[in-house]
Amino acid sequence: MKKILFTAIIMAIALNVLAQEKKAEEKKPATGYKFTTVKELKYTPVKNQSRSGTCWSFSGLSFLESELLRLGKGEYDLSEMFVSRDNYEKKADKYVRLHGTINFAGGGSFEDVLETFRTAGTVPEEAYSGINYGGTIHDHSELDIVTKAYIDAVIKGRKLTKAWKKGFNGILDAYYGNYPEQFTYKGNSYTPKSFAQSLGLNMDDYTEITSFTHHPFYKPFIIEIPDNYIWGWNYNVTIDELVEIIDNSIEKGYTVAWGSDVSERGFQYRKGVAVVPDMEATSLSGTDRDRWESLSKTERETEILKLDKPVTELKITQELRQEAFDNYETTDDHGMHIVGIAKDQNGAKFYKVKNSWGTDGSEYSGFFFVSENYVRYKTINILIHKDAIPANIKSKLGL
Repeated sequence: MKKILFTAIIMAIALNVLAQEKKAEEKKPATGYKFTTVKELKYTPVKNQSRSGTCWSFSGLSFLESELLRLGKGEYDLSEMFVSRDNYEKKADKYVRLHGTINFAGGGSFEDVLETFRTAGTVPEEAYSGINYGGTIHDHSELDIVTKAYIDAVIKGRKLTKAWKKGFNGILDAYYGNYPEQFTYKGNSYTPKSFAQSLGLNMDDYTEITSFTHHPFYKPFIIEIPDNYIWGWNYNVTIDELVEIIDNSIEKGYTVAWGSDVSERGFQYRKGVAVVPDMEATSLSGTDRDRWESLSKTERETEILKLDKPVTELKITQELRQEAFDNYETTDDHGMHIVGIAKDQNGAKFYKVKNSWGTDGSEYSGFFFVSENYVRYKTINILIHKDAIPANIKSKLGL
């Protein structure tokens, strides 16, 4: 009897402790950013580019896969490495013709994805994984070094032989796998071009938009970034109009491929957020004023960048974003895919972004939320369907 009573007392104490812990937990203030989705569009599963500089291919094809979903054509998993291989061949040709005076690397642009679709076609992932060097993940560490060394050796030869292209394609076949001249998909036989035609997408329906003051607004220009080896044209609009285009696109059901700089300290992928903190702003709500004022500038910045609550963001102007681009502070780091709009707990607008770094190591399993201020400040360019552009802006661009 005593044993039963003792056990009951222990259980009662344990339950009371758990209840108190739960009550204390409920009283803890919410920390960090909390997002509520306002609108979310259809997208395909998150992929992982791993150790390859092919974000442009992953984001560009993710965008086209969402277009196929939007058009009711079903879910497709298109091969990013088919696009990467095709562009390596094209990059090599231009690099040789310009005597090695342009960038030659694994990076690229959204225009590369469109151009491959137009000229070479596309293939499903199951027909061409692009991993022919062992392992199961993309790793272009060796490939990038080998192709650069080969093409530089070709240029040093001064006089081109008829063998150099065959040799270069031999390297590509060795690493990516033999070019898929023909393949079978869901019981049907295709070439890359016939498969692209079967999807029913018209690459002329898409265009790229940017916003910089060193070229006239409402005119197209070749954006000066190292990875734009193809010299793709972008239409130029004001930064307010670029944001209007993105918002209108999402509202109308069109996703947006987004090229941006991700090197800012406010880009914290693991926490699932990208913001532009105003380091001069001193919001002391819930903070001891004496302690705050005793901190050095570096210590204050460190405190702000914890992002344990929504921060005051820097007001981004056209001049500020231009200055960052001109000073190499904004560079063409990464291609991603905007699939929706959300708000934080204070009602500030954020965009839901699909990334290509897999689903591990981030708060939102491969997605994150980027503030409008970050988009205004760090966007290099966007790829959108022309019908997603508001009529008044479309008229200015002559589209």
